Amino acid sequence: MAAVPRGVATATAIFADRADNSELWDAEGRRYVDFAGGIAVLNTGHRHAGVMAAVSAQMERYTHTAFQVVAYEPYVALAERLNALAPIEGPAKTILFTTGAEAVENAVKIARAATGRSAVIAFTGGFHGRTMLTMGLTGKALPYKHRFGPMPAEIYHAPFPIPHYGVTAEDSLKALEFIFRADAAPDRVAAIILEPVQGEGGFHVAPPEFMQALRALCDRHGILLIADEIQTGFGRTGKMFAVEHTGVKPDLITVAKSLAGGFPLAGVIGRAELMDAPEPGGLGGTYAGSPIACAAALAVLDAIAEEGLLARAEALGDRTRARLEAFEARNDLRPIAGIRGPGAMIAFDLVTSRGGREPDGAAAKLVTSRALEEGLILLSCGIHGETIRLLYPLTISDALLDEGLDRLEDALRIV
Repeated sequence: MAAVPRGVATATAIFADRADNSELWDAEGRRYVDFAGGIAVLNTGHRHAGVMAAVSAQMERYTHTAFQVVAYEPYVALAERLNALAPIEGPAKTILFTTGAEAVENAVKIARAATGRSAVIAFTGGFHGRTMLTMGLTGKALPYKHRFGPMPAEIYHAPFPIPHYGVTAEDSLKALEFIFRADAAPDRVAAIILEPVQGEGGFHVAPPEFMQALRALCDRHGILLIADEIQTGFGRTGKMFAVEHTGVKPDLITVAKSLAGGFPLAGVIGRAELMDAPEPGGLGGTYAGSPIACAAALAVLDAIAEEGLLARAEALGDRTRARLEAFEARNDLRPIAGIRGPGAMIAFDLVTSRGGREPDGAAAKLVTSRALEEGLILLSCGIHGETIRLLYPLTISDALLDEGLDRLEDALRIV
């Protein structure tokens, strides 16, 4: 594109014209089934009726005041709802922002203010954003860190437990001890941050026993545990927050993406005494917690509850897994492996041989390209680009889910 720099790469070559729930039409009038959801933003689908009505009503009242100048009820009402929903020990408070990276940056600021410490530990394969601090936290060099150095100081990475890559939960915990001995003593570490299910890293699930061990380690050393729920939150995994599958209560939770049904909104939810650590004026942002986005988010939370979308995520996931397992057994389709993910956060890997686990990133790229030709918007991810992730709305009908899976089957066909 002549007007836009190449650094903001676009996964498809189509231009959107309109969309509704799980369908999108491009500028040439071609229809697509959307299994990308704007990168996990549309758990309630494109233009959910309740969200659109709430936004329209809010736009008739006011669109912006800056919460730091004139406060408004939608912000406070949303904070109250999130405080009640989040798996936080004791009283919780919420601050709202605009983007996921902004939420992560502010979670680190809060952790540093609350602990008086500066170091932060993240994990390989994790994705936390593209700003300088969040780029440093992100556990993948290419393309996110290439030519953008030097990275911020006092950020360390431990390997994320992925058994088929030879890393167990025990290995990850040992690596943390190595960091404590070699790089940052525990009393210098403000926080450990991780995604309960890695997003860009390949939809790898943090084992419950690993999360529980992290919680115990953090408690032992006075370190805060941050759950990055930006991609996993708001019903995608069959729970409101993915960390609920583990029985662990983090100290801080970052949220964004599907929180506001397509409108820009993010936040940090945390233990009240931690959230109050920064001085007045130390947190905020001109557009942080836009009243329009807050109205949308309240409608999203209503939709999740009233439409039973947590249970729907489980049903969609079961239906999808059954179909993918049938694909895995077929010789006329490209070899796949590693079908995984809780609820409707489903992924699988393209591999070089049937029954093997050698990743095939080139094949995954071909599959996403063929899927688009078949009328299916599909995204890849993973350490080697080998993973296909399915992010259809939780409001998708069974018929449209099956249609999308039919198109995925065609994209996997060996020709």
